[in-house]
Amino acid sequence: MNTKIGAPDGEKGISGGEKKRLAVASELLTNPSILFCDEPTSGLDSYMALNVVEVLRDMAQTGRTIVCTIHQPSSEVFALFTQLLLMADGRVAYLGRSENAIEFFSTLGLQCPNNYNPSDFYIKQLSIIPGNEIESKQKLNNICDRYLESTYSKLALPLPAIENNDNFKIQTKTSNSIYKTNWFVQFWALLWRATLAAIREPMLTTVRLGQTVILAVVFGLIYWQLDVNQAGIMDINGALFLLIANITFQNIFGVVTHNNGMYRVSAYFLSKILAELPSFMFNPLLYLSIFYWMVGLNSGIKEFFICVAICLLVADTACSFGYLVSCMSSGITMALTITPTIIMPMMIFGGFFLNNELILIFNDCMYDRTYSSVPVYFVWFKYISWFYYGNEALSINQWKSIDHIDCEFKMPTNQTIMTPCIPNGKVVIETLNFNEDHLIRNILLLAVLSFVVRFLAFIALWIRSLKR
Repeated sequence: MNTKIGAPDGEKGISGGEKKRLAVASELLTNPSILFCDEPTSGLDSYMALNVVEVLRDMAQTGRTIVCTIHQPSSEVFALFTQLLLMADGRVAYLGRSENAIEFFSTLGLQCPNNYNPSDFYIKQLSIIPGNEIESKQKLNNICDRYLESTYSKLALPLPAIENNDNFKIQTKTSNSIYKTNWFVQFWALLWRATLAAIREPMLTTVRLGQTVILAVVFGLIYWQLDVNQAGIMDINGALFLLIANITFQNIFGVVTHNNGMYRVSAYFLSKILAELPSFMFNPLLYLSIFYWMVGLNSGIKEFFICVAICLLVADTACSFGYLVSCMSSGITMALTITPTIIMPMMIFGGFFLNNELILIFNDCMYDRTYSSVPVYFVWFKYISWFYYGNEALSINQWKSIDHIDCEFKMPTNQTIMTPCIPNGKVVIETLNFNEDHLIRNILLLAVLSFVVRFLAFIALWIRSLKR
């Protein structure tokens, strides 16, 4: 009862026989009126196979239609079937009540021995024996021909027309959904399951927390207490971009699967998002709380909480992107392969590695000449990059309130041009080609981007569910 089923990455859980029983039980949850079972007893021992077929037999006795293919059933299991269809080489050898099959074969001179499993007997009579194919096919065709000419085939046909069934008419008029429960019941059940699954993985949670703390401390020591001076400007900008990159890679590997359509896609998708939300939000907060103060970023309380909001939106957008890739991929391996291919261009156009538009500034003089180092056909890429919005927002938040930056450079005696100094935070923002009025805009666009990407992930998952 407390054994984990298993994970998509191949983690060992229940046995093959238990998975078979679970698959049957999962289909029974919706209380279907018709059920097709492909070898439901394969991989089970005789006792469990009997239990499974007994459940199916009990359902059939309540008026439901149960159609099964069966592989080498025991005599007890075989006796539970009321109707029997025998096929060989694409032809019908028998269709009718199970107990009449013995009589039919006896009329052909093929007598089933006493205390012999009837299913083994039928397989033996309808099999093509290697080395004796011609005679076996002649025997098989003779059985099929004799069945079509027999009274047993007349008893099997015609079947009552389904449109004359009053129960069917009532059901089709009153049932507008394939699901037996409403949306909220499914949502709460799935939310409970997803939350329980997260709680049952303490090792994974511990590893993620440990990874977050270690990375925050290591990077915090590397960028320890940066000074706000000419030499520290580049280091601070690098620390801000590293903050975005690290939060992204911690939250981008979300996995979403929806296999058999037992529940609504919307209920599953929303429940998974809410169940994983605490984990995806807590880790960035923990990382930021350590890294921010170790680096010595803007010490204002307002600036800190704005940074928290920006980082949470970046984490949420990265998580949404992970969901989208997962929903569009056929498996985890493909998703992990695709993700870096898309992430790297996003990073490049984040405004740190590549200047989308460069403005030259020296002291208080700004050159009128501007130029872009990005080909014109790639300029649009930055507008779908959460690295760009997050980097600009963090840079504005960091530098906007800094009114003075010390200029410690001294002009050598043999140098005629003074080394330029950046006097304040607003000029730093301008050198990055960022606009200090874009802070609120970037925060809103991060929220919109997260919503749009997550909605696209839902659409991709919904389309995949229709194909199953």
